[in-house]
Amino acid sequence: MAEHEEGFLLTSFDSLMNAVRRTVGAKAMDIGAPVVNWARASALWPMTFGLACCAIEMIATGAGRFDIDRFGAGVFRPSPRQSDLIIIAGTVTLKMGPVVRRVYEQMPEPKWAIAMGACASTGGPFDSYSTMQGVDRCIPVDVYIPGCPPRPEALLYGLMRLQDIIKREAPSAYIFESDGTVHRQQSLDDNLETATAKESAAPALL
Repeated sequence: MAEHEEGFLLTSFDSLMNAVRRTVGAKAMDIGAPVVNWARASALWPMTFGLACCAIEMIATGAGRFDIDRFGAGVFRPSPRQSDLIIIAGTVTLKMGPVVRRVYEQMPEPKWAIAMGACASTGGPFDSYSTMQGVDRCIPVDVYIPGCPPRPEALLYGLMRLQDIIKREAPSAYIFESDGTVHRQQSLDDNLETATAKESAAPALL
């Protein structure tokens, strides 16, 4: 009998099956990694999550002039359960942080995140008590896009860089928890409450 990280007990059969999955199953799946990663990178489904003025540029990216659908990412989904990419476009406040985290956790694996604009990346010009200084304090971010606001071409460039990241990943890392070419950290060391407490403890200028 062995104890799992989450506390429940594993039988010898469970441990044996996990070992087989992580050795034989993971290697067998990684053989087809180029095809799987090409399919994932070419069919990203972003979620409609605009928070401020950067959302206007994100909307323009989906219009006919820029046509984000050329990259297979033109199907913006209204539900996180149907999305694999969340584009944080705009200013994230401390009250909005738990909502962003909840929506991100409802997205199925594999999932990715883009911080669009200076406000989503570093807080932008709003160095205040109510603004989160970067959305990476509540969710892991894969690509940062600078600008205030960035043009649609910048979002397309960030999308292409995300596709490069996806094509270097190991598909088995999401299923079998095996070591791949890119090891993604899906869990944060400090939870959102700790980050919020640190922001609240900072002195505010009145």
